[in-house]
Amino acid sequence: MAVLYLGPGVILGLVLGANDGASIFGPLVAVGSIKRRTAILISSFFVILGAIFGGGEGVKTLSGLTTLDQYQISIALLAASTTVVLMMLLKAPASVSQAVVGSLTGIALIFGPEKTRWFTLTKIVLIWIVTPILASLLAFTIYRSLATIFKGLKNISIQDLFLKYASFIAVCYGAYSLGANNVANVTGAFVARGLNSSLAQFLGGICIGIGILGFSKRMTFVIGKSIILLDHFSSLVATFAVATNVFIFSLVGVPVSATQSTIGAVIGAGMSRGERLSSKRTKIRILLGLTLTPCLAGVVAAIFYSLLRGG
Repeated sequence: MAVLYLGPGVILGLVLGANDGASIFGPLVAVGSIKRRTAILISSFFVILGAIFGGGEGVKTLSGLTTLDQYQISIALLAASTTVVLMMLLKAPASVSQAVVGSLTGIALIFGPEKTRWFTLTKIVLIWIVTPILASLLAFTIYRSLATIFKGLKNISIQDLFLKYASFIAVCYGAYSLGANNVANVTGAFVARGLNSSLAQFLGGICIGIGILGFSKRMTFVIGKSIILLDHFSSLVATFAVATNVFIFSLVGVPVSATQSTIGAVIGAGMSRGERLSSKRTKIRILLGLTLTPCLAGVVAAIFYSLLRGG
């Protein structure tokens, strides 16, 4: 396949790292459990490992979503990147997975419904609905389990050490899960069009890692502070819940939103300690981000394709 077509995939990888990387470590950085620079360095490394060793199943799913050619896929990924950047500028949580699927479907529908594999699309959409709910339930369960262990540590110094090292492990786990699950969004669609799967996973992981390193600062505190105010312990719980949720779906080969998972996990962890959403405005912004993203991406992709093919 022509290397030029991979350009939009590289851009999307950078955007994904900037947007979803913050979802992984945002809660912990926001409360000071781990330094932002440390979290970024750790995440950029482990996301590549996750992409290489765990991204195969998701790549299979995305490569079979539509029958679009390389050129059409490239335009779709460019549209997905544009959509997520717009949402980031609005500081609205956006799903890269939703943007990619929405863009691919938007272009496919231009040529008729037969260009889309509807069973695969339906499965993905249903899992989008399940993702934040499962993340919230996982956070609630993990909160109860870890709280029992944490309360058994009577010495404050030992509690502090527990939080410190557990936070480090949680970031590693979360970044690995992100790479395993979301690398398919970056290069998965190209695999059925000539790109080797292992190379796709490696290139996608590198791009996401660079995105985390260079561009994740803006969204870190949006994810970490604007949903529910958490403490050190509940932030740790939320991060473990996100990592577990995303990892589960990487095993079944369905790319899901780390942002959706984080929102669900943060709400679950916060409610476990009696907290509520920060404001009505936050609720509206979250709802808009999660429902508008795939629709907007589909429209943007259709417009881009119409313009670039000359009408």
